[in-house]
Amino acid sequence: MIELTQRDQIVLEAVITDYIESGEPMGSRTISKRSVMSASPATIRNVMADLEEMGLLQQPHTSAGRIPTVKGLRLYLDSIMLSRQLEGSEKERIRVALKTKPQDIRELLRGTSKLLSQYCRQAGVVLWPKLSITSFKHIEFIRLGPFDIMVILISKAGLIHQTHIESTQEVTQVELDKYSRYINELLQNVPLSKVKERLLEELESEKALFDKLFSRALKMAHQAIQDTTEESEIYIEGRTNLLDNPEFAHVEQMRRILQAFEDKSKMIRLLDDTLKASTGIQIMLGTEGELQEWQEMSLISAPYWRGSTPLGVLGVIGPLRMDYSRIIPIVEFTAQFLSQILEIPDES
Repeated sequence: MIELTQRDQIVLEAVITDYIESGEPMGSRTISKRSVMSASPATIRNVMADLEEMGLLQQPHTSAGRIPTVKGLRLYLDSIMLSRQLEGSEKERIRVALKTKPQDIRELLRGTSKLLSQYCRQAGVVLWPKLSITSFKHIEFIRLGPFDIMVILISKAGLIHQTHIESTQEVTQVELDKYSRYINELLQNVPLSKVKERLLEELESEKALFDKLFSRALKMAHQAIQDTTEESEIYIEGRTNLLDNPEFAHVEQMRRILQAFEDKSKMIRLLDDTLKASTGIQIMLGTEGELQEWQEMSLISAPYWRGSTPLGVLGVIGPLRMDYSRIIPIVEFTAQFLSQILEIPDES
C-alpha cells in the first residue's frame, strides 16, 4: 500500500482531474495557480517528482508536465475520487429512454448499449448472458410444417431461446404437445447446464426403451438444446465515439482501437470476468487486463440482474482519461434500473 500525505493527494488529484479534462500534461505552475493548497511551484515540483518516483505520475516529454500512470489512476479511483450522485433529471432521462425500449429483451439490451454510448459519449457495451446460468422452466414444440418444428425454451430467469429443428418423420401438433408435457415435467427446475446430461440419462432409461413417444420427445428436446450453451452475445454501440478522443487521433492508434473490438470472444471473456468478480461497479484500466490492445483504454462495468440471478454485464469503454466521476454513476444507475425492468416476482 502506498501512503500519501495530504499534500501528495492534492497534487495527484490536481494532475489527474486536469489530465481528464484537457488530455495534456500538467505543470507545477498550473497546479500552484489552481490548487487550494498554498505552495510554491518549486515545492509542487518536488511533490510531483516524489509521486513520479512512486510510479504514480510520469513525464511523457523532458520539458512537459506530468500525467498519471495506470497505477496513479487506480489509487485515485480507489482512495481519492469522491463519488458523484446523478441528478434527478439525469436519472429520469435514463428511465424514460429504457422504458420506451421494446419488451423483447434482446432489443432492450441492444438499446441499453446505445443509450450508454450516447449518454457517456464513449462506446457502450452490454453482455447477453448464456442460458446455462439459470434453470429450466418451460419448453414448447410448435409445428410449422410436416417436418419443421420451432422450439421455444424459457428459463426460470425469463430468458427465451428459440430455434428450429427438423424431425426425421412427420409429426402432428397433438404429438408435439405431448412431447412438451413430458419434457416440462421431467426437467422442471433442472439447471440448464445439466439438462443435456439429464436427457441422455433418460434416453438410456427403461421408460425410453418401451415408450416410443417419450423416447422421441427426449431426442427432440436433446436436439433443440444443443446450442443453448453457446458463447454469450455482446452488443457494442458507439465505437466511433472513441475516435473523437484526441489520444486516439493518429492512424496507428485508430487501428489498435478498432482491432480491440474485432475479437468479440476476448471481450466476452473480459466481461464474464467482471461479472464473476463482484456485484458492484468494476473498473479495468488499460494494462490491468489481459488484452494488450486495451493498454490505452479502460472499462467501467456493472452487472444487471433478473430476480436473484445475475444475467450479464453492461458498461462503457473509453480512454484512460475518461470522466470517471461522471460515468461511474451513470453505469451504476443504468444497471440498477435495467435490473428493475427485468425484475420478476418470486414464484410460490
